Amino acid sequence: MKKTLFICLAVAALTAGCDDLFTPAVENIKELEDGRTDPQFAEGILANAYTRNPYNAQSFNDVATDDAVTNQTDNTYLLMATGSWTANNNPVNQWDGCKAAIQYINMFLSEVEQTSFAKDSTINRLFRNRLKGEAYGLRAMNMFYLLQAHAGWTDDGRLLGVPVVNEMETATSDFNRPRNTFDECIQAIYDDVAAAVEILPLDYQTLSSDEEMPEYYQKMGVSFYDFNRVFGNEFKTRMSGRIAMAFRAKAALLAASPAFASGTTVTWADAARYNGELLNLIGGVSGLSATGNTWYKNSSEIDGLGAGENPQEMLWRQGKVTNDYSLELNQFPPSILGGGQINPTQNLVDAFPMANGYPIDDPNSGYDDQNPYANRDPRLSLYIVYNGSTMGNNNTVIDTSVDNTSNNDGLNREQGHSTRTGYYLRKHLREDVVLNASGSHNGQTHYVPRIRYTEIFLNYAEAANEAYGPQGTGEYGFSAYDVVKAIRQRAGVGTDNGDAYLESIKGDKDKMRELIRNERRLELCFEGFRFWDVRRWQLDINEPAMGIRISRGVYTPFEVEARSYRDYMNFGPIPYSETLKYDALEQNKGW
Repeated sequence: MKKTLFICLAVAALTAGCDDLFTPAVENIKELEDGRTDPQFAEGILANAYTRNPYNAQSFNDVATDDAVTNQTDNTYLLMATGSWTANNNPVNQWDGCKAAIQYINMFLSEVEQTSFAKDSTINRLFRNRLKGEAYGLRAMNMFYLLQAHAGWTDDGRLLGVPVVNEMETATSDFNRPRNTFDECIQAIYDDVAAAVEILPLDYQTLSSDEEMPEYYQKMGVSFYDFNRVFGNEFKTRMSGRIAMAFRAKAALLAASPAFASGTTVTWADAARYNGELLNLIGGVSGLSATGNTWYKNSSEIDGLGAGENPQEMLWRQGKVTNDYSLELNQFPPSILGGGQINPTQNLVDAFPMANGYPIDDPNSGYDDQNPYANRDPRLSLYIVYNGSTMGNNNTVIDTSVDNTSNNDGLNREQGHSTRTGYYLRKHLREDVVLNASGSHNGQTHYVPRIRYTEIFLNYAEAANEAYGPQGTGEYGFSAYDVVKAIRQRAGVGTDNGDAYLESIKGDKDKMRELIRNERRLELCFEGFRFWDVRRWQLDINEPAMGIRISRGVYTPFEVEARSYRDYMNFGPIPYSETLKYDALEQNKGW
């Protein structure tokens, strides 16, 4: 029975990773089988999966954690954190988007072998391979995000994932599928990644000789000229072998984490191996980008990026957007005409150590709670605007004290614009953006990361510490200690004393675990990680969000916002509407 499809490809939506690579079809009604003679239509089916990429590094779900609050009272993450998270009101739901993407992927895979992409049989095979490899990698990606958002334990103590669906569903399909086990879902990711890696190049690039081709295509007798037509530079932002490997690495870390470990066969050594193999490809610890922690403000690097090119820090990124000022308009403090929407918490500020590397509660730190920003980890001023900071094109001094009556930067000065915590966001923002009261703003080029190598380094450090201890090197020759030392040196932490704190704990697995988690919190703040990390680590999800009240030079911490989560909310729900429709679909405990 023929299936009628409505395909409407919006070019603007393709910033999900395939910028300017798909030619949009005129909005029309076509049959699935039309893709066999219309390769653009067939590829357009796969494009629908690209447009549903679920990760958004600027979602700022941090406001549902102990790292931030927002001054926007209707923010869905704020409402979730303060008691409105239910199975039918879920701001972090990935079910619909990822399931739809997987259906498009399966639809594409059902037809790709019958689609003609070129008259030449070799070129046709190469196109089929590349697009199939992309499809497998994208399916693994969507399964990862489904597990992160919806895997969990049932009332009777079983760890379940989601239904594994690897064929196109039709009107006659049985949609009442039970959830597969968590392990079966992880294996599905592994299988799809293996299939993708076999036929995709590690990276898309234009080659100059046959010897540079992957062995798989050398054995096929493909010339580098033909290879370049299908796998050349112009496809750099598409799903590649390296990107697929990264999702296997991310999935292994998720599975090995405390929240899931007792229900899976995945080990910390597995997670270390899969993350380590990616780092080994860039030279291990020596491959850590010297400017990776300032990726968002490296103006010359950003402006000079060619189409599809990655800075050293980026494993995968979205496309560039020129003359953009939307983030700055939302996040700059009011005195420089921003909305100040995301307010970092005192909790996060306290997580930054002193410049000498010691945590602020360590007797050796030298921390002064009435001069709290002196001699701190340089990353504090890179990522957060605190009282007395300068910001913007004119180096405006930001006064967040309650005594500030000259503008609305002060604590709770104006609802919906001023900080609620005593802090404003700096990370993600380009301070060479100029906002004007007239509305004629001067923007700059921005891009959004999808996978940063710093994340992979921290994944490896976490897994290696658990698998081999702080200084165990495993199979790749570098340890959790080596990674943490390199990241802290890059940040300018402990550079004057040989990082004495790190040296003092390098033999202690528990203390190293605490430090690695803290480094992850700092390096990846405001990029959508904290919400998931506190859950997979099974930390306290009800840690209240704290702020700082500054009056007459006195600094007083105060509670800004309580969290209202239940214990079972370490794991997200299956959508309520789905459990109503399908009785085979078991809900996670508590929901």
